[in-house]
Amino acid sequence: MDFEKRKAATLASIRSSVTDKSPKGYLDEPIIPLLETINHHPSYFTTSSCSGRISILSQPKPKLNDSTKKKARGGSWLYITHDPADPELVVSLLFPSKSNQIDPIDQPSELVFRFEPLIIAVECKDLGSAQFLVAVAISAGFRESGITSCGDGKRVIIAIRCSIRMEVPLGDTQKLMVSPEYVKFLVDIANEKMDANRKRTDGFGVVLASNGFKNPDANDVDEDDNYENLAGNHDSTINNGDLHPGLQQNLIPLSKLSIVGETVEKLHLWGHSACTIDKTDRKEVIVFGGFGGFGRHARRNESLLLDPSCGTLKLIAVNESPSARLGHTASMVGDFMFVIGGRADPLNILNDVWRLDIPKGEWSSQRCIGSEFPPRHRHAAASVGSKVYIFGGLYNDKMVSSLHILDTKDLQWKEVEQQGQWPCARHSHAMVAYGSQLFMFGGYNGENVLNDLYSFDVQSCYWKLEVISGKWPNARFSHSMFVYKHIIGIIGGCPVSQNCQELTLLDLKHRLWRSVRLEFMNKELFVRSTASVLGDDLIIIGGGAACYAFGTKFSEPVKINLVQSVTMSENHVPPQHEDVSVEPNQTNADLKTETSLSQPWVIQLERKYAKFGKDILKSFGWLDLERKVYSNEKGLCIWFPVTEKFCELFHEKQLGEDIKGSDDDNQIKGPSLMDISSSAALNLLKERGAKKLINVAFEAKKVAKSPLQKMREDITSILKQKGLPEELLDELPQRWERLGDIVVLPATSFKDPSWISISDEVWCAVSKSLSANRLARQGRVEPNGTRDSTLEILVGDDGWVDHRENGILYSFDATKCMFSWGNLSEKLRMGNMACESEVVVDLFAGIGYFVLPFLVRAKAKLVYACEWNPHAIEALRRNVEANSVLDRCIILEGDNRITAPKGVADRVNLGLIPSSEGSWVTAIQALRPEGGVLHVHGNVKDSDESSWGEHVTKTLSDIARAEGRSWEVTVEHIEKVKWYAPRIRHLVADVRCR
Repeated sequence: MDFEKRKAATLASIRSSVTDKSPKGYLDEPIIPLLETINHHPSYFTTSSCSGRISILSQPKPKLNDSTKKKARGGSWLYITHDPADPELVVSLLFPSKSNQIDPIDQPSELVFRFEPLIIAVECKDLGSAQFLVAVAISAGFRESGITSCGDGKRVIIAIRCSIRMEVPLGDTQKLMVSPEYVKFLVDIANEKMDANRKRTDGFGVVLASNGFKNPDANDVDEDDNYENLAGNHDSTINNGDLHPGLQQNLIPLSKLSIVGETVEKLHLWGHSACTIDKTDRKEVIVFGGFGGFGRHARRNESLLLDPSCGTLKLIAVNESPSARLGHTASMVGDFMFVIGGRADPLNILNDVWRLDIPKGEWSSQRCIGSEFPPRHRHAAASVGSKVYIFGGLYNDKMVSSLHILDTKDLQWKEVEQQGQWPCARHSHAMVAYGSQLFMFGGYNGENVLNDLYSFDVQSCYWKLEVISGKWPNARFSHSMFVYKHIIGIIGGCPVSQNCQELTLLDLKHRLWRSVRLEFMNKELFVRSTASVLGDDLIIIGGGAACYAFGTKFSEPVKINLVQSVTMSENHVPPQHEDVSVEPNQTNADLKTETSLSQPWVIQLERKYAKFGKDILKSFGWLDLERKVYSNEKGLCIWFPVTEKFCELFHEKQLGEDIKGSDDDNQIKGPSLMDISSSAALNLLKERGAKKLINVAFEAKKVAKSPLQKMREDITSILKQKGLPEELLDELPQRWERLGDIVVLPATSFKDPSWISISDEVWCAVSKSLSANRLARQGRVEPNGTRDSTLEILVGDDGWVDHRENGILYSFDATKCMFSWGNLSEKLRMGNMACESEVVVDLFAGIGYFVLPFLVRAKAKLVYACEWNPHAIEALRRNVEANSVLDRCIILEGDNRITAPKGVADRVNLGLIPSSEGSWVTAIQALRPEGGVLHVHGNVKDSDESSWGEHVTKTLSDIARAEGRSWEVTVEHIEKVKWYAPRIRHLVADVRCR
């Protein structure tokens, strides 16, 4: 097998949903981007990897006169993590309580504590490629990298590694030779090494980029290679756009739900169902069935009620209930929840219908009439009015594509006579209702994981394959869908490596896909979980997976703020332009668009040969790159438009006739395309069933250009016209921000004096490429007491903007007031504080960065807003009025050390960086005599985070004593807001004074 085939096979196995041969079964998440960068290069692919790990290895002791090498003695992991280790957890494993003592083992094993750094094995195309990558790795700090295999007939393999490691013997399973304190000391050292390892790994990625390696997520990806994203129908294609690389995405935080009442293990489920009770006086989630639960994992039939606002979990007491099951569906109709189907055991697939009366808390089995509803599980359901719609599912090995309706008024089943573009049979898909339409995404059809989106009109009974602009979601199954206002969301599913860290949002108003990244806490899987919307929150319950080597993994219940998610997705996706849609089966006479061509030759191949055929067509210059590739025959075949060169060269050697190449050509097995003749290449196409189609007109391919590409082309044209050097292109911005309708360029862009003479043409071109109504360039924040903005308006009349974030309107003059994107998560955190009865003092109010979250979202009783910048005060007055909180806000103009109130605050916010220490005395004086909470902001070196917390505690304690307050001052939590600069982190200490 040659290099290309080995690479294709390896990458296919990496990207599949099947677990790999490692004990864990999948790639280490922190280095997936690095692996993808290496694998995207044509000369390399990775064969194995580890991001770095902390472990405790239990290995048999050597026998007397045993010459077996240490590493060959086998053993097992007592503990392993690819993240920083928890010292308390490690100590509890090594020093268990008496109740958790393990029976002694006859043959004791050695226990060794280890830290092992990143290691990646890479197969290289040739020796020169290997030497180059080794040199790059060594320059990035991986000095132990080298070639491990080469020579005649051997594969060329290198290992990328470094010397940041440790190995410490702890004793054996019968007697430890170390103390708990020493173990904690070892864990701290290992965590420091883990951090150094991660930084070196990140640096390696940067060095690769500077040496010509490209990120596979960038816009140079050939989207025609991605056949999974071609629609399974003859009349449309799907445009896989992408988020612009110049727009940096922040991560959406997950909030863990603290469960009280019933144990949280009852929510350790997958394959369960969840419905919401969303009423004025009652907002809860009903969970039923699934696999897992407290104690021995099994199929469940418990009915649980979760109140996410307080985390209360209750078991609904019922006289009878449906049998234990998973893979069923639950749908709300009025005050009733209908549970349908599922799997009771591997041989017992269900088709029963049960109804839960929510007010009474009573289950009842429903006897239905009408057409037969076959048993099934892993189907999808959604309700519209009094009707529940069921599509697809699995019965033993048979998948179905039927659509059934249950009318809950008369309990009658009906199979729908579907019209339009009927979806294929599938299971593990997801479906939601929006108005009078159903939307269905993804699933598994027995051969492929799907990423098609269908809509179904319940009035006309008509299916439609949707074509949506934006970044199309990855193919997946066992995922969740939800509806929030005019947004349909998709989260989780398999393959986990592609889908677990992204929340995909479909904006139905603008017909646009958007996505945001999720900041995971505990490596949540979200496979066969449920996603329920309550108010502005997405409640995700359960999900997980089973692994033979490491047992069962369940995700904890979490909450995601949808206001923040939607806002962030809107802020980071540039406007999309609609594509002209042309049916590929139109003739030349029917085609009336300037973007269409009339080339009559098209080659049709079965989907399984599409990649091979495309490589041949591209290698010989036969593929017409000006026209789009289409999927036809419900996705079973791919149509490739071919060039005039192909037509002329093979005018008399058309496919469908016997074409004979040389004897050598006919002996080719697994050919290298560089070595075969054109006749042999045509024979290879014929052998794989290629057919020529005539008089087929295709839409001309619109090459998707990013805003940066458009900007670069337009500016290049201007520079040529004006006779200016192209070196000026180096000053084009690579990223930008949006404030309201103003696009803000970085301060480093367009700084050369040469731009001044052509500024009018340049600013017009930049505005057009970025779809900007107004254009500005950022300046440095003035290092004065009021921290004024120096933003320069380039296109537009003034700098006043209206910017909405987390459901709050911020209005300000961007040329005079600064605005920080990086504080988004902290503003949301403050908005989630319980402040209904509290008086808050904000010593650095600005335009209302934290004042408004306290008032609008946290519902604070009263906020004193201290600010001395007159421009910020002007904006603040507008904002409290625009957000209808003027009556609960007192604005105090001037130096807070003079104007701040004393002895009134339950909570004081000190949101000034790099340090708010100059107002710590003022903050202590502002608190009530019985104390309160301080939120202290500061910029801190990453190596000084713990010592900064100690400094905050000691200094505030000293100030409190000096002010006559006998308080206990403790830092309850330190929030890591963002990186302010390399190795400098913006922190917030939550300090309790009592």
